[in-house]
Amino acid sequence: MITTIHPDNPDPRSVAKVTEILTKGGVVIIPTDTVYAIACDPRHHDAYEKMCRIVGVKPNKAMFSFLFGGLEEISNYTRPFSRSVFRLLKSSIPGPYTFILETSSRVPSVFKAKRKTIGYRVPANNIVQSLIHELDGPLVTTSLHQDGGYDDEYMTDPFEINEKWGNVVDVVVDGGYGGQIASTVIDCSVDPPELIREGAGAIEGLL
Repeated sequence: MITTIHPDNPDPRSVAKVTEILTKGGVVIIPTDTVYAIACDPRHHDAYEKMCRIVGVKPNKAMFSFLFGGLEEISNYTRPFSRSVFRLLKSSIPGPYTFILETSSRVPSVFKAKRKTIGYRVPANNIVQSLIHELDGPLVTTSLHQDGGYDDEYMTDPFEINEKWGNVVDVVVDGGYGGQIASTVIDCSVDPPELIREGAGAIEGLL
């Protein structure tokens, strides 16, 4: 199933329908400010396991990220971080960045597995922001790769995405064409922060 939501002015009724699917443990495909992503409500373990099956990884080895609405929400799910890291995050979000941070006890143990860090994102995308606001909580996501795994090719056309993945997820959100460059990843669990992957987010002046 595919549903179209305007990227500039998301229709509240459409957002509410997708949110209802998420709250019932559904798995959805959504646009972000970089590439399309598979997402679920992290409060549903079954949905998380379904995401893992779709992308072909074991739950304890999945390298998924959390999407939040803002910096305050991020800080509720991480261990305290330094002023310098706070300034880095504040100057960069919302935007095409993933920040690796140490997790707090609010993050379900199934997502942490043997790792003490997770990627955190605040996308500059109105659809994602509306979903997070309606859900009143974060989303757990992973980028939608061409083969469903972790290659470097991303699908950009939501209707092609629906043809390929619509039968294994509960809804595909058409928010227009997606990008082909993933987020810039910065590891803030080390001092000083370290660039892990240069992507859509500019790094000049950040590190």
